[in-house]
Amino acid sequence: MSVITNEIKKRRTFAIISHPDAGKTTLTEKFLLYGGAINQAGSVKGKATARHAVSDWMEIEKERGISVTSSVLQFNYDGYCINILDTPGHQDFSEDTYRTLMAADSAVMVIDASKGVEAQTRKLFKVCVMRHIPIFTFINKMDREAKDTFELLDDIEKELGIATCPVNWPIGSGKEFKGVYDRNNEVVELFSDTKKGTTTGEVRVVDANDPELDWILGTEAKVTLEEEIELLDGAAAEFDQEMVDKGELSPVFFGSALTNFGVETFLRHFLAMTSSPLPRKSDHGMIDPMEENDFSAFVFKIQANMNKAHRDRIAFMRICSGEFNAGMSAYHVQGGKEVRLSQPQQMMASERKMIEKAYGGDIIGIFDPGIFSIGDTITTSKDKIAYEGIPTFAPEHFARVRQVDTMKRKQFVKGINQIAQEGAIQIFQEYNTGMEEIIVGVVGVLQFDVLKYRLKNEYNVDILLENLPYEYIRWIEDTKTDLDKITGTSDMKKIKDLKGRPLLLFAHEWSIRMTMERNEGLQLSEFGRS
Repeated sequence: MSVITNEIKKRRTFAIISHPDAGKTTLTEKFLLYGGAINQAGSVKGKATARHAVSDWMEIEKERGISVTSSVLQFNYDGYCINILDTPGHQDFSEDTYRTLMAADSAVMVIDASKGVEAQTRKLFKVCVMRHIPIFTFINKMDREAKDTFELLDDIEKELGIATCPVNWPIGSGKEFKGVYDRNNEVVELFSDTKKGTTTGEVRVVDANDPELDWILGTEAKVTLEEEIELLDGAAAEFDQEMVDKGELSPVFFGSALTNFGVETFLRHFLAMTSSPLPRKSDHGMIDPMEENDFSAFVFKIQANMNKAHRDRIAFMRICSGEFNAGMSAYHVQGGKEVRLSQPQQMMASERKMIEKAYGGDIIGIFDPGIFSIGDTITTSKDKIAYEGIPTFAPEHFARVRQVDTMKRKQFVKGINQIAQEGAIQIFQEYNTGMEEIIVGVVGVLQFDVLKYRLKNEYNVDILLENLPYEYIRWIEDTKTDLDKITGTSDMKKIKDLKGRPLLLFAHEWSIRMTMERNEGLQLSEFGRS
């Protein structure tokens, strides 16, 4: 086996998704703690002066206490090299999460035990199902009052349409939380609060048949556990690795990320149940990292101004095959030319370290002089392969943007273009008026706040936003369509994107159908392509 293949085999790349406040960032920190990547987990909540979560770095995130961009974190554990893609939990930033999922091989879904499946989880989960990626469920906060365990599983199966297989089973919850029963090994892992999770602790394990267990758990809890396990054995899906790989069965684990309980157990099982980087679809068929030695990668995220002192742009790439070497040249397929991949770095949130080498499965950040776009492919392959593009979400909220100080036109155009290239917002031009009139489309209204904040703080430009009544956007399949010849409804607006592609905005859903009926052969799409 070659060195490259051996390195790729060690890689595991996954995304963490959840509803806000389910404990996703805490779980991410605990993984890093077990991997020795950080010495002490900082409490995510707390006073404004307290340490912020490792994975939140943007100023607005620190002020609001929510994650608005995806972070990439790498650590080593038990012979594996693990890349975690931490995603924003808030639904207004679901597009960033969607792109991040395109770069992951599997996903960990964190669910709050007291709430079950929440709206945001549902939306993100559908993306995982669409991609058929394996999903692992961590039901968190068992040390607080929780919903009935069977109800939680039922919730996942009904809401998300996936079978569940509990790998362990909780004994009580809240003040009565005693630990978890490991179904495979028939042992009980006893719960203890490890210094609020600032250090890794030893978990006491007792055999399920040990008479001492009656005394430790109490007769009532022991009887309840036996009844629930009997019921579970008869009703739950059997563990089936093939179904897990297809994203049709989710292994479920219970624990408390804040107190570190169940985190390492979960991590060990997860690593055993997931595979090394998988083949990816390209215009030359599937590219298998175990067989393809040429370097290839695609850009799934662009982030400007991560370091205010440098005003830089970083293109985040998922390496799909081969070996990356610092300073190497590769062919930028969409740009049609050779580029030098300079200042390669791996991230620990805002902490960066320059790297010399990386392999298939890894996520790296490359200095971007403004040439990369989301979905671009970079490769050393003679075939100049291109990976499939990343679909863009249809924005649901629109506003006309005007700058307060017209003398700052240059900074305004530069800023809004750079933020749009990151994919956080989409910008459009009024049909026939050019860049004088800019319309911004976002998936969630919080993105408008982020846009205002970033233009002010990073580009020193104040803007006014005038909300528009449109809720639906459609791309015209045939980009050569003459917009002048389209007969629409009174609530329809004709616009173009930055690449000059024609689009239509509608205030009502019925207007879409009516416009299609009035224009024979007109084909409209809900998705654009990056």
